[in-house]
Amino acid sequence: MVMDEEREDGGGEEALEEINVLGESNQPEKLDVVQEIVGVIESVAQFGDYRRTQKKECYGIVRRMKLLLPLFEEIRDLETPIPETGIAWLCNLKKALLLAKRLLKTCNEGSKIHLALESEAVMIRFSAVQEKLIQALDGLPSDELGVSDEVKEQLELMCLQLRRARRRTDTQDIELAMDMMVVFSKKDDRNADSAIIERLAKKLELHTIEDLNIETIAIRNLVRERGGQNAETTQHIIDLLNKFRQVAGMEITNVLDDPVMPKMLAKCPSLLIPHEFLCPITLEIMTDPVIVASGQTYERDSIQKWFDSNHRTCPKTRQTLAHLSLAPNYALKNLILQWCEKNNFRLPKKDSHVGQDASSAEHKEKILSLVKDLSSCLLEVQRKAVKKIRMLSKENPENRVLIAESGGIPPLVQLLSYPDSKIQEHAVTALLNLSIDEANKKQISRKGAIPAIIEVLQKGSIEARENSAAALFSLSMLDENKETVGLSDGIPPLVDLLQNGTIRGKKDAATALFNLSLYQANKARAISAGIVPPLRQLVNDRNVGMVDEALSIFSLLATHPDGRHEIGQLSFIETLVQIIREGTPKNKECSTAVLLELGSNNSSFILAALQFGVYEHLIEITRSGTNRAQRKAKALLQLISNSEQIP
Repeated sequence: MVMDEEREDGGGEEALEEINVLGESNQPEKLDVVQEIVGVIESVAQFGDYRRTQKKECYGIVRRMKLLLPLFEEIRDLETPIPETGIAWLCNLKKALLLAKRLLKTCNEGSKIHLALESEAVMIRFSAVQEKLIQALDGLPSDELGVSDEVKEQLELMCLQLRRARRRTDTQDIELAMDMMVVFSKKDDRNADSAIIERLAKKLELHTIEDLNIETIAIRNLVRERGGQNAETTQHIIDLLNKFRQVAGMEITNVLDDPVMPKMLAKCPSLLIPHEFLCPITLEIMTDPVIVASGQTYERDSIQKWFDSNHRTCPKTRQTLAHLSLAPNYALKNLILQWCEKNNFRLPKKDSHVGQDASSAEHKEKILSLVKDLSSCLLEVQRKAVKKIRMLSKENPENRVLIAESGGIPPLVQLLSYPDSKIQEHAVTALLNLSIDEANKKQISRKGAIPAIIEVLQKGSIEARENSAAALFSLSMLDENKETVGLSDGIPPLVDLLQNGTIRGKKDAATALFNLSLYQANKARAISAGIVPPLRQLVNDRNVGMVDEALSIFSLLATHPDGRHEIGQLSFIETLVQIIREGTPKNKECSTAVLLELGSNNSSFILAALQFGVYEHLIEITRSGTNRAQRKAKALLQLISNSEQIP
């Protein structure tokens, strides 16, 4: 995928700046070019935080832009007029800086989901910005501009850093890449989705209500900018946003039809409600404002719902709260009432909570009764209870918290060893659903569930085995559980499912094995369990649609000596070269990454790949491959060059 080029609205800030740049070439003497460039750098310094996926690159560009400020101080102090060559150079530099500003603004205000999905395209834009800056700085007429030796040395160092940044080693977040691949490529709706969604939300920092509201606005702007183009990708982004909102306990919205603005304001567009009157969670005017321990004010219903979803933090500041008490904000409430009276604005009426409270109490009693029935001596009662809990645990975050608080986890763990296959299947799936909650993950593992889940993985029904694999994946998001699964012999049955399971089973097993293999000791266990042959089979069988997943696991295993020994067969090297020659762009990227990992530790793999004709295809990838593939291919070509110099 290629990220849409940013389109500039007539009258927009960037458009005006570009017009000014073009005008400068005609009337340079009338424009304070230096001051305008300093203004660009200062405005960039005010952007603040950047999206997680490009944060490092953004701060690197900003830091280097600031290094230019001493240069402009010296140019300002020039007693003679700036010569035409100097003006032309400043205009050229300004164009490069505006290009950088435009990219930084995208990474500051753009959709986090979109930036993660299009990370390769964004990295290409960073590379282009770095190249433009290098070209501009290389042409500095230092003598004409009276630049001191000290500043010249600083600019030379800056150019060196920019060149290194363009050649930097791959820093791709492989977990994030794998999760994005699974979410956007699979067609079946698996229970494990919620576990993946939860991890993605945390990685993209989209797990608080405030962040999700900001992301909703960013996506709405993206949809407007695209104007109907890339409709399928846009819908994927919207669907993922709604899944994030669901995990956070928020309402599902349609970005296209339901803009993120207060509903009352939407009805009265000419009336601007003061920002401080709006609840940070719902963005609705508050009727019952309350203060939490952090000092922030929220609508009572919305913050109470946040607490009921097992959150113990302030949604706005993200700090852990010392207590969950709510203090009425009478001063703000009076201000809101005065404003409403003055502007003839009618506050929405609050429904009575009596019925809701009664319904909530009834729901809790129902869950308590079901948990009690899990330990019944009657088989049919147990079966009905565990099936119902499985369904309830899938519905929403509140149910997962309630089931755990009602003591549902220990009896579910005990039912994993029950001889009835259907009860076993319902129990392991219920635990999978409950494990979506972070606190539940810890409780499930502490109750000894992992060995029992592994036993179901070994001996259960097909669906029970698939959901056991998904449960192990979810639980292994905690690092300590990665080790526990490995020590409990959980990897061999996952490898067996990878080889002999259904397509869904293979996908669940691959996802779990990838996550577990992030822990170094588990790589050796996976290799000993025979993971390499089924992975090769998945690479060779394009119809299963798991080539990228298999190659991603190979790239992890290749970092282990045992893995390189098992993987580095001549036939597999030939397969990698074949994929590099004729695979999809993502296939080529993953294959090049595996070959680079193998060749970095043993030059014989490089020589074998050369015999199979890899060289010309690597050259092609450096021209037309994905950004990551280009970096890997260039590194491989460098290895080839080094190996040819070995006597």
